[in-house]
Amino acid sequence: MAELAALEDPKAREVNARHGDDHGVNLGKLRALAKRLKTQQDLAGQLWQTGDTAARLLAILVCRPKAFERDELDAMLREARTPKVHDWLVNNVVKKNPHAEELRVAWSADPDPVVASAGWALTTERVARSPEGLDLAGLLDVIEAEMKDAPDRLQWTMNNCLAQIGIDHAEHRARAIDIGERLAVLKDYPTSPGCTSPYAPTWIAEMVRRQQDGA
Repeated sequence: MAELAALEDPKAREVNARHGDDHGVNLGKLRALAKRLKTQQDLAGQLWQTGDTAARLLAILVCRPKAFERDELDAMLREARTPKVHDWLVNNVVKKNPHAEELRVAWSADPDPVVASAGWALTTERVARSPEGLDLAGLLDVIEAEMKDAPDRLQWTMNNCLAQIGIDHAEHRARAIDIGERLAVLKDYPTSPGCTSPYAPTWIAEMVRRQQDGA
């Protein structure tokens, strides 16, 4: 914790605060510290229990993802209220855990929109990597009915899922684009030069074009 405190940078804190994250540690320096510590599951647990955002990010980097029980991960996700901790926990830990599918199903139906957004993030992963058994048309039904009025973080992950379905599954592409056009979610999202807009129809078209160019 003393080392983390020494890495505190006011400029980093200012930048992170704009994204809803309450820590001032440069992520490159945090990763370097994790690389030195290597995997330490007990230390990860102690760091997580501090409640400190930088400590929790470090815990995620040094933990053993497959070592967590289902209920542990559920409790951790519900405690992870800052965007970066939430995202890293889902992407670096839950996706690699044997309980990921069970949690995906449970979280997707959770009334808490932040918890539900984790379920949608895991669903997007399955759409891309192992779509067997998923009801893609049913997912599009839910997105069509609920994405427009969903809270920001849930809306973002539902939009990611919409785009992924359109990119990876040609048979659903036209409908995914149509839903994106009608709902117009993130249509005006500010996008840096050279980056692809998160607006689903634009995103789908660009990624499909790249796939075809690489074919």
